[in-house]
Amino acid sequence: MVTAAHMARTGLRAPARLALALATLACTSAGCEELPRTYSTRAEDGVVLFRDDFERTELGPDWNPSGPGATLDNGVLKLEDLHNHPLWLARPLPDDVRIELDAWSTTEEGDIKVELCGDGKSAATSDNYVATGYVLVFGGWNNTLNAIVRRNEHGRDRETITEPKVEPGRRYRFTITRSGSELRWEIDGREVLAYEDEAPLRGEGHDHFAFGGWEAQTHFDNLVIEAL
Repeated sequence: MVTAAHMARTGLRAPARLALALATLACTSAGCEELPRTYSTRAEDGVVLFRDDFERTELGPDWNPSGPGATLDNGVLKLEDLHNHPLWLARPLPDDVRIELDAWSTTEEGDIKVELCGDGKSAATSDNYVATGYVLVFGGWNNTLNAIVRRNEHGRDRETITEPKVEPGRRYRFTITRSGSELRWEIDGREVLAYEDEAPLRGEGHDHFAFGGWEAQTHFDNLVIEAL
């Protein structure tokens, strides 16, 4: 059982402690063994730099498309047939940053993709896209692999895992934290992958965030970016 003392030691804030306590009580009553975490155990407090809920009809000046395929649809960012032409956030970001967003796919293909620490303008010039930053892929390669990639998606400089799979229509909450040389990626409060870079991509030319994709229809919402 999760006790109040345990929750205090983990550093969870009051709302998270209450949510976890209620979830634990519900699980105990139902006789189940475990409920998945749906919160992020943050050790650091961030300063919000940017938010976007996409509740409008046009992308606006905060976003720089590097090609077609990005539209707003009923308060949601929809990407399709991007062919690795990212939708770049115009404003530069600090080296140490946390990015949270909702993401989902409408098909079993998965292939939910974001990019960070890029140059804010680059796009694919061939089928073998070499990024300027790190690419995070959920359900890539026909929903067979999740990856944090340093620049080349098809190269060896990456960390991968085969689970979880993207479930069509299910909304996921991503939390991506870049601190020093480490990159951590959580989905619905569970760490999926971490990447340690001996030569971190930092500073000018590696200070932008983007939504990416190939052909699959993917959706994003409720973006929050914090400086750490």
